[in-house]
Amino acid sequence: MSFTAEVKDELTRVEPVCTHCLQATLAALVRTEGTLFKSGQDSYRVEIATDTPSVARLVIRSLHELYGLKTALTMRRSVLHKTPNYLIEVPMQPGLRGVLEDMGVLNDRGGLYLGIPDKLVAKECCSAAYLRGAFLGGGFVSDPRGDFHFEITLENEALAQGLVDLMARKGIKARIMRRRSSHMVYLKSGTAILEFLAFVGAHQGALAMEEARVVKSVRNDVNRQINAEYANQAKTVNASMDQLSAIKTVVAAYGMENLPPALQEFIELRMKHPSATLKELGDLATPPLSKSAVYHRVRRIESMAADVK
Repeated sequence: MSFTAEVKDELTRVEPVCTHCLQATLAALVRTEGTLFKSGQDSYRVEIATDTPSVARLVIRSLHELYGLKTALTMRRSVLHKTPNYLIEVPMQPGLRGVLEDMGVLNDRGGLYLGIPDKLVAKECCSAAYLRGAFLGGGFVSDPRGDFHFEITLENEALAQGLVDLMARKGIKARIMRRRSSHMVYLKSGTAILEFLAFVGAHQGALAMEEARVVKSVRNDVNRQINAEYANQAKTVNASMDQLSAIKTVVAAYGMENLPPALQEFIELRMKHPSATLKELGDLATPPLSKSAVYHRVRRIESMAADVK
């Protein structure tokens, strides 16, 4: 099961906070996944498609409990993806237009309602419920072990803007992007996705995402530390090779016995410990030398080698 399917399955089990929360969830689901058909004056029927069985059960139960509507369920199997798809049909029946108006699908003149009716999201719990329904209908969230990505696909810009405004109430910054004939509300920040999941009630999904974020953070810290150590080792090796080259030039030109004792000691230490840092060479000296003292000897040898060349 994909991470999106896991989150949707969890969201279908969230208990409504108030009596209007289920209505808000159902309304958003119908708006995002429903198709409206009109065959005459006040003659409507609705089809709602989903590939998540728990979402199909939620839609059917909500339509029955809230409005007493008749429904029919058909399970179809995708030839391409070999996965089941569930089609919920709400046939033409008395009172359906009033239900569609109540859910904000139709306005009071029988036209399509483009935005989100204020009455459906007046309370914070109902705002969360509406966002929950929108995600159940057209939402996608990537596996948190990979790159963070979240989107809800919608048919019209007014509805997309309405969702962005609802998220903004909780300080969640979402954006809208046009994709062919649809609009996509998306979140890129891992923090924003985490806040959304927690707000709509996907606490297990939020926990899984937080665990993945911690693992990523630790892995990145380890990688940075390893890269820094490799860089330091490479720098030390390159410096040591340069010093050995300078030592060879100086000894060949002046003779080891003609060099000052301090330089002789450094040369012997460097020859015995070619991969040691300057600090480590200083610790090996007798008596021990500071890093700056060792560096001073290196500078003298490099200067002498430059003079020879």
